[in-house]
Amino acid sequence: MDAKTLLLAALVALTLAYFAIWIALARRKRLARAHGSDEPVRPTGKHLGIGFVTNFFDTLGIGSFATTTAAYRFWRLVPDQQIPGTLNVGHAVNSVIQALVFIAVVQVEFRTLFLMIAAACAGAWLGAGIVAGFSRRSVQVGMGTALLGASVVVLAQLLNLAPGGEALALSGGKLALGVGGNFILGALMTLGVGLYAPCMVLVSVLGMDPSAAFPIMMGSCAFLMPVASIQFIRKDSYNLRAAIGLAVGGPLAVLLAIWLVTSLPTLAVRVLVLVVILYTSITMLRSAASERRAADARRAMTQPA
Repeated sequence: MDAKTLLLAALVALTLAYFAIWIALARRKRLARAHGSDEPVRPTGKHLGIGFVTNFFDTLGIGSFATTTAAYRFWRLVPDQQIPGTLNVGHAVNSVIQALVFIAVVQVEFRTLFLMIAAACAGAWLGAGIVAGFSRRSVQVGMGTALLGASVVVLAQLLNLAPGGEALALSGGKLALGVGGNFILGALMTLGVGLYAPCMVLVSVLGMDPSAAFPIMMGSCAFLMPVASIQFIRKDSYNLRAAIGLAVGGPLAVLLAIWLVTSLPTLAVRVLVLVVILYTSITMLRSAASERRAADARRAMTQPA
């Protein structure tokens, strides 16, 4: 087997292990509950619909966590304290499907692909302790502003005002920058900062074909999410019914979106990348503003009259 096949085989093995652990722990938790049989497990049409819609947009690079959270809160389907675990457990399966297909069909030099995926995983594992001391709001403001500035670079590339690229490999200093950048992005994921849009910027600025971002960013998340999800499953800090809805409702949407992305010409993919970057930047800055208002309100409530 060649190196890419081995990488895909490792991802399949990780996914099968994830499924086995999820089923075993979920069954054990249900048997341990006094009234476990009374808790509904089969997802409703609404649960499945959320899985379909959010994973369609996730495969386009927009991400699924924010949209899924908004849907759960709007319909009050999942308690707030269970949302982070439900997102990770339910969306892990779809992230693996995205990675398997994009790694298989999108041509990227294996060394570049492997090193950038490994860097993101190492960043999430080793960098968690570093970024844990960062203020979430400060990171949101910094990343949102940086993405907004980066969108100007991507727009200039679209208008042929700045050098764009169609490379499928990185070497030398650019490879070092790519690996270092993805390490930082993997670490920032522990603060809930999505990797997709920043990775798109990184790939574009380094002169790679914009489609190369898809197997890199989705491969990174596919190796990260099953491992991270085990902790939520072990602690039973997720909603099983909603997670199953995401896992079952998402695969068809993922395949439809992959067909759309891979059939688009390069120019259309660059436009898609620009839209995703702008959307992510605006949502990050809005989230930071909301957290600032919430913090001000808490301080006002604690101050003596």
